[in-house]
Amino acid sequence: MITRVLFAAILAGIAAGIIMSLVQHTKVVPYILQAETYENGKAGAAGHSHGEAETAKPGSGGHDHGDGWAPHDGLERTMFTVLGNVIVGVAFALVLAGAAMLTGLPLTASNGVTWGLMGFLAFTLAPSAGLPPELPGMMAADLFERQVWWWATVAATGCGIVMLFRFTSLAVKVAAVALIAAPHLIGAPHVPAADAASDVPAALANAYAAASIATSAVLWILIGVFLGHLLSRSITTEEATS
Repeated sequence: MITRVLFAAILAGIAAGIIMSLVQHTKVVPYILQAETYENGKAGAAGHSHGEAETAKPGSGGHDHGDGWAPHDGLERTMFTVLGNVIVGVAFALVLAGAAMLTGLPLTASNGVTWGLMGFLAFTLAPSAGLPPELPGMMAADLFERQVWWWATVAATGCGIVMLFRFTSLAVKVAAVALIAAPHLIGAPHVPAADAASDVPAALANAYAAASIATSAVLWILIGVFLGHLLSRSITTEEATS
């Protein structure tokens, strides 16, 4: 059982990561390349590797770039981006599969889209409400503080969603809504307005955030669809052979 689920999650994550990379390459990467010209102070500047849409990563409210190794522009950078997206896709598929097993809620071909959307809500949309995806060159609050808030938001939203779907009690549902809202009532960490100035145009930053969030939605929906289909197919095959 566990082996079958793991295999399905790995296949679903690989397929979703590859397809999402194609979408990201046309809809997200151009904004990153444009922003890097502001970050480095010259056109055509490189040296940054950006993988899966920034909202799907802890602490994605900003960028902390060091002086270490980075892939070269072109094929090398693209391949590392695809590899990163595949790894993220597999990880997220394992999260969905694990959630289905732990909660006892079915994940099938018919509800795979719903599962994907719930993963998108917990890991992308909810954190982005406080820490929207940010381009290179934009100021951000302390990395550790952002990571703590990001993970707390993901955990609160995920637990709240499970409570909403798993229990029928009105009191539990009210508690679930309160849990989902709690991180946003506390507020995400941000740099003071006086220190938040950036050379990156606001229109570019807004377009990038929208594209990143939309691309992440594509990834999660694909994961839900592929995983649900593979799990349903494996169950059907097992029943036919038993």
